[in-house]
Amino acid sequence: MRLQDEPDIPAQINIVPMIDVIFAILTFFIMSTLYLTRSEGLPVNLPQASTAKTERPAQVTVTINSAGELFLNKEAVSLEQLEARVRQKVEPQQQLMVVLNADEAVNHGKVVAVMDKIRRIEGAKLGIATRK
Repeated sequence: MRLQDEPDIPAQINIVPMIDVIFAILTFFIMSTLYLTRSEGLPVNLPQASTAKTERPAQVTVTINSAGELFLNKEAVSLEQLEARVRQKVEPQQQLMVVLNADEAVNHGKVVAVMDKIRRIEGAKLGIATRK
């Protein structure tokens, strides 16, 4: 039996435990992403330099058009001259990125011959350009 004088207590939802769970999940994801970094060496405390800059490897482009003509940075070149001309662009103690742009209509043998010439060059890395 209820008394008429008792006021009705409105229903309440306590969100404090939900906030605690959200913060625990957030902390877990933040801590786990700290270990996703990829390090290529041992962890050291690097010194600062005001003249520091990021160096990108030098890049040249070898293009084979649909007619089978060969170009090195938009300059026509023969297959026999290609290796010597790319070697001239390689600087000591620096990586040279050679990007191969070959038309899809080009003979497979021509592309393999160009790749073979570039692979002989020490200090040159080969990349093949494609469309997405």
